[in-house]
Amino acid sequence: MKKLFAQLALTSMLLLPTAAMAGADGDIVPAEEFNINMRQISLREGEFLWQQGVMFFDVNTIEIWADGYIPGATYFNIRDWKKLLPEDKNTPMVFYCVNRLCEQSVQAAHQVLELGYKEVYQMPDGIYGWRMSGRKTERP
Repeated sequence: MKKLFAQLALTSMLLLPTAAMAGADGDIVPAEEFNINMRQISLREGEFLWQQGVMFFDVNTIEIWADGYIPGATYFNIRDWKKLLPEDKNTPMVFYCVNRLCEQSVQAAHQVLELGYKEVYQMPDGIYGWRMSGRKTERP
């Protein structure tokens, strides 16, 4: 039994480096640096920006959107979303989805930052946090 275990251990050690390199046929290079300055904001900061007339983009599904959204927010989950963006790349914008578990607004905000927009914010508490805190919502 000890001999079998020793053979299995030796075989595993010999095959492990090969398995780790499976699919690696090129040179090893550093990953691209993902350095985009997106700022996450609280509900209070979001409400302040909303009161100032800042653009809000709802990145939720159509079902969640229909259940209520931040007044004046634009539904962003469409194919031609770039047409919704302002021409001025210094225009502040807030992106949100349902709650902290949703990553769609983070992804949308990153894509907008990659297009050269400067003041892009993401509100992690989303529409559920907004609604649960007693803030106004509207329906289509």
